[in-house]
Amino acid sequence: MATGGWGPGNGPGQPGGNGPGGQGGWGAPYGPPQGGPYGPPPPNPGTYPYPNPNPNQPPYPYVPQPARPAARRRRGCLSFGSPFGLVGAILRSAHRVATRLFAQEGDGRIEDRTVDRVQSARTMLGAAATIALILAYNVDPNRWEDAAYGGAAQLLVAPFVLIIAAPLVIIGFIYYAPPHLRPHLRSRLRAPLKAVGWYVLTLVAMGGILVPTALTVNADDGKSWWEYVLAVASLIVIVWGFPFFFMASLYSARSAFNSAQVHPMLPPVLTMTLVWVFAAFSLIGDGMPAGPPVVQFCSTLGGPLSVTAVSLWELRRMRTRFGVTLRV
Repeated sequence: MATGGWGPGNGPGQPGGNGPGGQGGWGAPYGPPQGGPYGPPPPNPGTYPYPNPNPNQPPYPYVPQPARPAARRRRGCLSFGSPFGLVGAILRSAHRVATRLFAQEGDGRIEDRTVDRVQSARTMLGAAATIALILAYNVDPNRWEDAAYGGAAQLLVAPFVLIIAAPLVIIGFIYYAPPHLRPHLRSRLRAPLKAVGWYVLTLVAMGGILVPTALTVNADDGKSWWEYVLAVASLIVIVWGFPFFFMASLYSARSAFNSAQVHPMLPPVLTMTLVWVFAAFSLIGDGMPAGPPVVQFCSTLGGPLSVTAVSLWELRRMRTRFGVTLRV
């Protein structure tokens, strides 16, 4: 007689009973079958607690097959053993140190993508206008070399101009601030002064290594141990120091020696000062460019006026959109 699976089974060893072990069923109500193809279950069956949803795979306990070891990635020409990989590692190291020292704009820095895009567009338009003026009115065969050297010279001279002119601008900026805000602004001058100190220290270290090497080391006579030390130090300066100095000059001119840590409005003010100083130096040194009077005016004052307009618009955007003000 059928018992619905809870009574004694139809015969010995058949399922369907719930009696004690050996009496018509599995033994204990939840006990495993005796024997079986996989033997007793493992002591910790927590890895696969649910039934196998895929009938094509072996039932529980399923032992996963060992995975194939991942193939080693080939570095190719960018490995440290290749010249390109070594140059890339040197440039990354110099860039990392330069950004850590000269591109720290503080916690209160305002990130405005619209201003960044407008500044990039102004730079590209200025470069295109310069190229067009050179092609149209400059007949000097060395005009491209002169333009390249002039741009590089401005990049390297910009930090020195900031070191000279920025203190006067910062003093006027703090004096223009309300009296109750001046002590706070003066207390935040540590970051720009620290950046200026690192820049001057870089120049002193590079000059202190390269100048004695050029004056004392001679490849013809026998070298002493200190000449070898100077030669190795000079090699380090040339290989790592020159890229670091170039990047430090670029970031120092762009961030105005981390002056945003004093006040977010200070970098645009310093940028306007810097561009007009360069315009005055260019006018005194090179004079008016070739071409009609309108072209001369645009070539001489187009850059400073456009930079000033963008900086004033940035200051207004800080005040209206982000609520940053100097005087209430």
